Order: sequence, then C-alpha cells, then structure tokens
Amino acid sequence: MSESIYSGLTQLGGATVQPKTPEEAVLERVPNPNPGDHYVVRFTAPEFTSLCPITGQPDFAHLVIDYVPGEWLVESKSLKLFLTSFRNHGAFHEACTVGIGKRLVDELKPVWLRIGGYWYPRGGIPIDVFYATGEPPKGVWIPSQDVQTYRGRG
Repeated sequence: MSESIYSGLTQLGGATVQPKTPEEAVLERVPNPNPGDHYVVRFTAPEFTSLCPITGQPDFAHLVIDYVPGEWLVESKSLKLFLTSFRNHGAFHEACTVGIGKRLVDELKPVWLRIGGYWYPRGGIPIDVFYATGEPPKGVWIPSQDVQTYRGRG
C-alpha cells in the first residue's frame, strides 16, 4: 500500500494533548494540491487568547491570517493547537501577532502571508498589529479583512 500525503500527520484523527507553550506546539503541513497556482487561504480566529507578560491578565484578539501557499499548506488542527498554546503564554500583542506570522512563514514558506491582530481593549485602548511578508502576487484576489475598528459605545 502506498503512503498518502497525509500519512506523516501526527495530530489529525485522534486525541491530541494541548501544547503548553507556542514553542512546544507542532505545526504540521501537507503538500499543496495546486502548486504553482496562486490562491488565498484564510484562517480567522475570533477568540484568540494570550496573557499580559507583566500582569498575567488575559488578552483577547480577533486574528485573520491570509496566505498564498507555495509548496505547503498548514494542517488546520495543528494551527488550532498552536494558537490555543498561547492561552497560558505571556507576551505583548506585537510579539504574539508577529511571532505567529513568522512561525507560519518559517514552516510553510508561503508565496505571501499577512496577519492582522485586532486586539480588544484593556485600559481603554485597543491595539491592532499587522505583519506581512511584502506585496501580494499580482493577479491574486486578496479580500479585505473586514474587521471593524473598535468603536466601544461610539
């Protein structure tokens, strides 16, 4: 019996222990079934949680990750486990958002990637953090992230 492109995955299809830290989390990838075609993959994580590294208070964000795959796609369960590994991780908003983007770039080697981190306010100030690897490829439809600016009671 020949191996499938999914045979190397270790987290999909069964119970998986939640990684304790982002560094411990394993991001798995599968071959892109359409290599050479430029298209956008979007992941939205509207309930992302991490901790303030100083106070230990929880911070919440709405993350939107868009990428144009190269040879690899991220396996979605491993991405979910990676993102939830931040729940007990202390880091500033900028470190979380940019760190997630860079980790995905390191693992996937995408043609292009951007992440928008739309952080909910604490202390009255929302913080939005954006990271991209450069200009998107020409001819690829890149949808707007459509996350509204925080308005509070306004």
